[in-house]
Amino acid sequence: MDEEITIIDTKTRNEKIKNFFIENKKKIILISIFLILVVVSFYSYLIYKNKYMEWSADKFNSATIEYENGDKSKTISSMKDVIYDKNSTYSPLALYFLIDNNLIKNQEEINKLFNILIDETSLEKEIKNLIIYKKALFNSDFNSENELLKILKPIINSDSIWKSHALYLLAEYFYSKNEKQKAKEFFNQILVLENSNSDIKVESQKRLNRDFSE
Repeated sequence: MDEEITIIDTKTRNEKIKNFFIENKKKIILISIFLILVVVSFYSYLIYKNKYMEWSADKFNSATIEYENGDKSKTISSMKDVIYDKNSTYSPLALYFLIDNNLIKNQEEINKLFNILIDETSLEKEIKNLIIYKKALFNSDFNSENELLKILKPIINSDSIWKSHALYLLAEYFYSKNEKQKAKEFFNQILVLENSNSDIKVESQKRLNRDFSE
């Protein structure tokens, strides 16, 4: 008797499963197609991303070789292409290369390239903050107080690891302008900041003891 009940239950269960597939055939097919498309799209994206990264790497490496061979104009053009490509790894490296080797003299042009990285390139938060800091550092010899503060505002108003660097840059900027009270305020902010860079904190204390002691 128990065996017959088991057989009946098994047949009933199988029939239910069969009916379920029959009744939901279209839905199952659509879901299967969707999942296949998701998997294919994902792997296609990975392939594209790898090729995209390889292209930027090749372009960057070729530009450095062109520079070593003395072809500066071609180097500048190639590095700009890498920056315009908005690659999270090689676009910042390309801009740093142009600045470090003093290949572009025009300040406005350099700032436009900085803005491509800051405003249009997908970057990790602290990488973007580093680039903002580097932009301020580049402009510190040219720009007014208001313009420098405007550049550094996103870092100053955050808890970024680059905040103490930004405060130190402003302190040195105001000290160079002989605005010692403002400089002192920024040095003091570094001392009370919880996540200040240890080296910058020590240097700030030295500056306060040396240049602002009464």
